[in-house]
Formats: sequence, C-alpha cells, structure tokens
Amino acid sequence: MTALDDLPLTPTTTTVRAACPHDCPDTCAMTVTVENGVATGVRGDPEHPITRGGLCVKVNNYQDKVYNPDRVLHPLRRTGPKGSGRFEEITWDEALETIASTFRAKIAEHGAETVMPVSYLGTQGILNGLSVGDAFFHRLGATITERTYCDSGSCTAYAATIGATAGVDPESIVHSRYIIIWACNMVSTNLHLWPIVAEAQKRGAKVVVIDPVRHKTARRADWYIPIRPGTDGALALAMMNVIISEGLTDEDYVREHTAGYEEMVERAAQYTPEWAAQETGIPAEDIRTLAREYATSDPSLIRIGVAIERHAGGGQTVRSIACLPALVGAWRHVGGGLLQLPLWAHPVNWPAFIHPEMATPGTRVVNQYLLGRALTGELELDPPITALMVYNSNPMVVCPEQEKTARGLAREDLFTVVSDHVLTDTARYADIVLPATTQLEQHDIMFSWGHFYVTLNTPAIEPLGDAIPNTELFRRLAAAMGFDDDYFLLTDEELLEQAYDWSAPAMEGITLESLRETGWARLNLPSPDEYRPHAEGGFPTPSGKTEFRSAALEAAGNFVVPLFRQLYEEFQPGGVVDPLPHYIAPRETGDSHPLNLLSPKSHAYLNSSAGDQAMQKRVQGEQMVTLHPADAEARDIVDGTYVSVFNDRGRFVALARVSDEVAPGVAVAPMGAWAKNAKDQSTVNAVNPFVFADLGNAPTFSDTRVEIAPV
Repeated sequence: MTALDDLPLTPTTTTVRAACPHDCPDTCAMTVTVENGVATGVRGDPEHPITRGGLCVKVNNYQDKVYNPDRVLHPLRRTGPKGSGRFEEITWDEALETIASTFRAKIAEHGAETVMPVSYLGTQGILNGLSVGDAFFHRLGATITERTYCDSGSCTAYAATIGATAGVDPESIVHSRYIIIWACNMVSTNLHLWPIVAEAQKRGAKVVVIDPVRHKTARRADWYIPIRPGTDGALALAMMNVIISEGLTDEDYVREHTAGYEEMVERAAQYTPEWAAQETGIPAEDIRTLAREYATSDPSLIRIGVAIERHAGGGQTVRSIACLPALVGAWRHVGGGLLQLPLWAHPVNWPAFIHPEMATPGTRVVNQYLLGRALTGELELDPPITALMVYNSNPMVVCPEQEKTARGLAREDLFTVVSDHVLTDTARYADIVLPATTQLEQHDIMFSWGHFYVTLNTPAIEPLGDAIPNTELFRRLAAAMGFDDDYFLLTDEELLEQAYDWSAPAMEGITLESLRETGWARLNLPSPDEYRPHAEGGFPTPSGKTEFRSAALEAAGNFVVPLFRQLYEEFQPGGVVDPLPHYIAPRETGDSHPLNLLSPKSHAYLNSSAGDQAMQKRVQGEQMVTLHPADAEARDIVDGTYVSVFNDRGRFVALARVSDEVAPGVAVAPMGAWAKNAKDQSTVNAVNPFVFADLGNAPTFSDTRVEIAPV
C-alpha cells in the first residue's frame, strides 16, 4: 500500500475502466477511481446498458477487498498443523522450487496423474478464469478435473433441444408480455436484469415466478406459484399436455420448425394437470391457467435459473421447458422464447487457452464434486492423488461432503498448493499459499453469460506486495517445470489478442483498440428491438429445428457439453437416454429425513467470494436456515435460536428463521458462508449429496433431505 510519505506533492486522480470479475450473468462494467496510485472507489458504469451505474452488494465496495488487511501478499509456507492457518513468508523462488521439486518427486513415484488441479470460476475472465491452468496441467499429464458445478446439465439439455443458441436478447425482454421467471431469484443473483423485467411489467407484462421459496423476486411478481422442489419437470410436461390437448399450439411453427412432434404429443398425453398437481403441489386449475396464459400471450418469455438443473431430473426438466417456446411459436416475436445463457453468442477462442492437444490421450477424469471421495480413497484411484493445486476455487465451501473434503485435505502425505487473495477455508490446509492479484491489479477481458456485451478490464493499480495474476503464475510454474512451449511464453497482451475470434461476424467493429477507448461493446447482433433469432427456425441442432426428439441424446446418450469439460473430447457417453422429454422424480425420500433442504446462492456472497468481507457478512448475516412455522412448531424450534441440520452425510449448526416464505416440508440454507466463521466449523455443503443428475453430471443439491433439531 502507498505510504503517505511517498505521495506526490501534486495529487492526481484518474478513472480507469474495469469489469466485475464474478461468475455472475450481469458481468458489470465498472469505473475505478484512483488517487495517487490508490484505488479509492468503484462504481457501475452509468453508460453501460445493463450495468446502468449500479453495482450489487457483492461488489460495490470492491476496493475494500483489494486493501483487505488479511490479503495474502507474499508466498507462504505452512508451519503448523494442516488446517491451523499458521504460515511463514517465503520468496517466490523458494515457493516455485518447492512446488516444482515436489511435483517431480510425486510424479516419479506415482505417475503424473497423481497431481490434480481444482479450479472453477473464482474469476470469470477469459485470461485468468476457467481455463488459465488447463494447458499447464495437460502438459504435465495431471488428472483432468471435470467442472460441472453450474449449468452443465442445463446446457446439455438445452443444446440437445434447441442447440447452442444465445436465445432471447435480455434487452428484448422489455417487449415481452408474459414473463415466467423459473427457479431464479433474479433480484439477488441477476440484479441488473430486473429493471428490464420491471419495465416490461410497467408496460403491461404479467410476471410469474415459479419457485419453492417466496424470495425477493417472487414478492415482486404478479403471480407467485410455489412448487415442490425437484418437480419442475412435471409442471412443464403438464403445460405441454394442456397446450396440445386444448389446441393452443402454433401449428405452422410446429410443422415447419420442430422435429418429433407426433411422438411428443403421445408422450405429453400421460402428463395430465391432475397428475402434475400430485407431484408439484400446484392445483390442477392453476396449471391449466398458467399453460393457457403462456400460450396465448405474445410475446411470452421464460427465464430459467441455474437452480433448475439441481435435482435428479434436472436435465429432462430443461428439455421439457426448452420445448415450450416452439410449441406456442414464441420464437416468432421480439422478446419471445427462452433465456438461459447468452454466452453462446460470444465467439470466445477457448481452444487457444485450453490446448487440448497437450493432454495425454486416456488421461483419467475426476469430477470435482467427488473431491472428498478422491482424497479419502473412496474412489480407489490408481495412482492416488498425492498433490493438489487449487486456484479460482474454495472447495471446502463449494464441494459437497464437506467433512470428507476436510479429512482429505488434512492428509499429511498430500501436498497442497493454493493461490488466492486471502486464507480461505481451503488455503488453511495448504502447504504453500500463493498471492493472487485482484481484478483491479490485472489485465482481463470478459464474456458474459447474461448479456451480449464484451468488457475489457484494465489494471487500475499496480499489484500489491508480491501478488501476481494467474496468467503469470502459470508462466512461472511452466518455467520451473522446464516447459518451453510457445504458449507459456505469451504475454498478457498477446493472450488478450487470442481471447476472441476477432474475425467472427459477432465481433465486427470490435477490436482491442476500440475496447480500450470504450471499455465495452455490444456484439454485432441485431438491436434489442429487432432480435428474433429463430423467427424462421434456424436452430443450431442436427435438424435445424427444435428437437422434441433429440438426435444428440439418441446418438450420444448422457454427455457433458464440451465447454464444461475441456474440449479434449466431444462427448462423454453415459448410457442410453430416452430422446423424448420425460419426468424423473427427486431421488432422495423423506423417510428418516423429512425436510427438503435447498441451498440457493446468497444475496451478499457469490458462492464463497466475499464470505470473508466485513460488510458483506453484515448484510448476509451468519449461516441461517429458514423453515415453515408448522415445521418449527413440530420440532420445538423458536425463531432466532440455533438448530442442528443433519442427515447421514453430516451436520451443520445454523440460526433458525421461521417464516411462511417456504412451504411446509421445505427448509432453505443459502450457501457461501465460510466454515471457519460458522458456529461448528461446518456449512450447508456438509449435508449436500455428491450424486449427479440425469444429464451433464450436474449436481443434485435440491434433492437434499435433512432433519432439523434444536441445539
């Protein structure tokens, strides 16, 4: 940090354009105020059509994260027991030599697959985010980690139905007249889309929210429909049943732009509103009303959230929902169709960062959900994992089976390296901790999974202490391991030039030079007032149509879309999958654990990011669990008292909140709190399951069954 004695005699103030680094659909454009080399404030760019000058509670004091007194600013070496958080400072040379020599020794004894990287989207930047370490670990021959934390099942189902299409332009939603927000607490997790929805609502649109929880977004809806967790697929199929049986389909659109319709008619006939009412808890007449209003209100729009996939039948749920817009011809209209992930419009040059050709054919793949089992030996891996490198992730908070993850990280024979900003719950178990830069100290460029804007992040200040960006970290590690491939010699400036396919039609008129001037730019697509990507079909599927009967699923079975693996193979076959949408009920039952626990995103945290920040902790409060008054009364639980939430996988202690915002039989404990700050050093992922959903190896967090008792 700049000392007062070092300040220039003439104060200087500058404004630097930046981008929020979080794994969030909003991907906000930021401006950073810098005074004499010190960042003194951040704000949303008022000119950006999505950000509109505002930042959410997770980011609006980002400078406090940068100057956090607990920042790791120098490499550290463990001096106490694993988990104790006791370290001493060392130099970068010492850290790199320790890592390289230990990796070599472990590989000599066990083979290269004994090393396992663990990472995800602690930053969403193309340079420093999802794929920054892939080339290094491919070159090393390490175990490949499958990252399916978020939307892998949804994307698999979506792509199998309507292809890798960007879908509806979020800005076009102002033209929508019937908006279904399905499994998405937009006000907490997609805040900058809400003003667009609110404008449509002001213009006469009806906003419907379908969710097990009457959350901040549901309270602003015209119609809130509570639903039993994990039964959304039953509702979607029953809507199909009503639309087809009552002749509410767009016959011309179905005939010209869909495949497998006759089979879908036969399939949907069995999913009556009366049957769905038993599954979902929604009255049959409400299901009919929803289907009729959706089918007859043009334009109609469905926005699905990440939570839609997080149960046993999550993939088939998205398959069913993705069929609805074509069934009623919603795609004909501006503001009509389905909004999932607009990232498909961004021509990101992922292969240039992943370098799949460096991977050794046949290298084993371990899903990060199974980290606890991998580290404790339950997966019976040969060779075992004896070296772990964690970056852009905090698995002690985000992985299920938290107790097993902790037990595995505590192994004395496991060499663990963590790169982060502070001593996270995971970093406390590390042998070596490396200092990472924040977004204000590094170059990056951002795609978005929530809108059509490219955003350039320019460093606002010099890196503090010895902190370095992930790009530099892997350059140094490659040099320490003796890798001299050209890729490991590229500068950040050269990486920026490779980040996008700048020759793609969507990038016409956008260059790095222009982004340095403006900070951000809309992809070269039709305006929000004109954008109708599938008015005449043209879906990027094998048939070019919405596929009620999916050719991709019929050919490949269960697969993970390449974006969520590492592009080193096209599909991961997983057995035969019914090519028509169908219903899969929640996997866990309530025999011994009668409450269905949901663990949605927190309002003030982004996964575990900001979970250590004082202001965000004040806003979010301590780990809490909300349950219905009837469930609380039956267990002698009083609002504001501590309770134990438990099942056969583990337990955590939380502060009870009694409210009818949740239905009887449902409990809600937001994820993101850090274990070291928790009442009993455990959080909600202590009880969440490790099993996968039906498609894309998605998680099944919404299937979790627990019991709750007073402490």
